[in-house]
Amino acid sequence: MIEINLLPGDGKKRRRTSAVGMPKFDPRALFAGISDKFTDKYLLGGVGAAALSALIIIVLFLSQAKRASSLEEAEMKAVKDSTQFATVLNAKAKAEATRDSLYQQIAIIKSIDDSRYLWSHLMYEISNALPQYTWLKEVAQTSLPKSVAAADTTKKAATVDTATSAKAKAERNRAKKARADSLLAEAKEIKFRVVGHTVDIQALTRFMKSLEASPFIQNVQLTRSDLVQNEGKEVTEFSLEAETQAPPAFAIKTVPLIVSAVR
Repeated sequence: MIEINLLPGDGKKRRRTSAVGMPKFDPRALFAGISDKFTDKYLLGGVGAAALSALIIIVLFLSQAKRASSLEEAEMKAVKDSTQFATVLNAKAKAEATRDSLYQQIAIIKSIDDSRYLWSHLMYEISNALPQYTWLKEVAQTSLPKSVAAADTTKKAATVDTATSAKAKAERNRAKKARADSLLAEAKEIKFRVVGHTVDIQALTRFMKSLEASPFIQNVQLTRSDLVQNEGKEVTEFSLEAETQAPPAFAIKTVPLIVSAVR
């Protein structure tokens, strides 16, 4: 079918009208509007702060992740070392406990050994100080027997503290040694009584002075002096109280013990 336009120019006008009514796209105007927006200093500041914050967050995240990784590696190594040396630490703790027990037993043996000859020295000193016309009836200990073994009966649980510093250990060892020395000194100090007869009161005075001059005896006191009958004769019965003391080093003489080999 063929159509014929009887109104010339009608189609061109319509096309021109439609073309004039349609808005045109201008890129320069678009970029000009955007550039006008970016001239706002507050907007630029906000964008810069956001970018800087994002950069700081990224840096902190990476550093924390790296630190967490290094800490995990250190923890794994510490756990491995602790497991590896646990047996060694337990053996060391047992050895130290055994050593402390041996030290205590040695201290007890030493206290007994140092005090076993005490009465031998006392009897020797009393015998040398005894004047003429004077004889003894009784020499007895009046104080309770003391020794490290009897005094130190409290058992203490052995505790192991690997974090204890060397200074604290040294202080504890000094305290133990001081306590052992005090117990040993107490074991060597005893009180005793001497009862005897004399026919001369001056002899009793000389006897007391001789006992006081002994390096093993101190605090000699006369507690009783009475006249009594002995085999039909009148004599003076006396009672003395005294204490032992630790003698100086030069007063004790020791000799080497030589054991001959049996062939």
